[in-house]
Amino acid sequence: MNGADTAWIIVATALVLFMTLPGLALFYGGLVRARNVLSVFMHCYAIACLMSVLWFVIGYSIAFGSSDSGIWGGYDKMFLSGITADTLSGTLPEVLFFAFQMTFAIITPALIVGAYVERVGFGFVLLFSGSWMLLCYAPVVHWVWGGGMLADGGIFGETGVRDFAGGIVVHETAGLAALILAMFLGPRKNQTTPPHNPGYVMIGAAMLWVGWFGFNGGSQLAADGGAAMALTVTHISAATASLSWALWEKIKFGKASLVGMVTGTIAGLASITPASGFVGPVEALVIGFVAGILCQEAVNFIRNMLKIDDTLDVFAVHGVGGIFGTIMIALFGAGSWAAQLGSLAIVGVFTIVVTVVLIFVCRAITPLRVDEETEVNGLDLMVHGERAYDTAS
Repeated sequence: MNGADTAWIIVATALVLFMTLPGLALFYGGLVRARNVLSVFMHCYAIACLMSVLWFVIGYSIAFGSSDSGIWGGYDKMFLSGITADTLSGTLPEVLFFAFQMTFAIITPALIVGAYVERVGFGFVLLFSGSWMLLCYAPVVHWVWGGGMLADGGIFGETGVRDFAGGIVVHETAGLAALILAMFLGPRKNQTTPPHNPGYVMIGAAMLWVGWFGFNGGSQLAADGGAAMALTVTHISAATASLSWALWEKIKFGKASLVGMVTGTIAGLASITPASGFVGPVEALVIGFVAGILCQEAVNFIRNMLKIDDTLDVFAVHGVGGIFGTIMIALFGAGSWAAQLGSLAIVGVFTIVVTVVLIFVCRAITPLRVDEETEVNGLDLMVHGERAYDTAS
């Protein structure tokens, strides 16, 4: 065990959990109507709790078990069987590696929340999120990070896919699942109401930015120069994408908005995520600049051309950003084109198929969408019996 590595990953684990609670909750919560903000908080919080338990029970074993099938890890690490405080994973206690990866298993289904806010059934959220994490996310983790079929020595030969912190594993999977769910749900009754609290959006985005240092820097799994470089390029990409998004908004619409600028931050962070361990600051500048414009155009395309109500633009920002960053690894010569594009295709098809099947199964058990009265009056009061703001007090 290395003490410095262990100390850094303990901090990184806390930072990644901080991304979901409270960062993502505030970022998403500020974007919805006032009558739905608590439902967004509830979704993020409940997902964090449920994924933690499921990851402990079997998710970690599926992703990082010792099976050599290349498809999944097996059952040998269910309930952390055989893992003690002295068991090592590289230079880290394995229980810490478990906890760090658990925070990724929390935020990935939580990202999908942005696609279905303001109209989804709470029971469906829990049933779908838990099933999807175990049957879609965890197997993909094994394929890419657990020595499975897409890793080095897998189906792409000696050099497998390069995905440092989750462009494919986190952002492509969550983005595609969000897009499919939005298509099945259909649009909200009211799509014209602006974000009820842009201040929440900015605060949440700022928390995500800080937490992302643990997300990307921690993925080095060591306290060394690689972690420092990953942290640095992450920051440069986020800052550049924020500026290019705002500039593109100003050119197109005459005004640069706060919500737009901080959405650009998230686009830059998502795009640098897969590449953060393989590129330098100049490449990060390029990735961030392009991401701010590319993801903004993806938002416009999905909303206005495809007419899909992916409410908080999960696919356009996270999905497109993660896919773009994964491709840039090959463009900058840090990975093979066959492995990068092939893995994107394989994981993309797998995610779509699993997501569609789970939607059919889960909505046969519990309603996918709330009734019209609940949607009009807001999920906070109708589903959870609470209001975020008491205007009479």
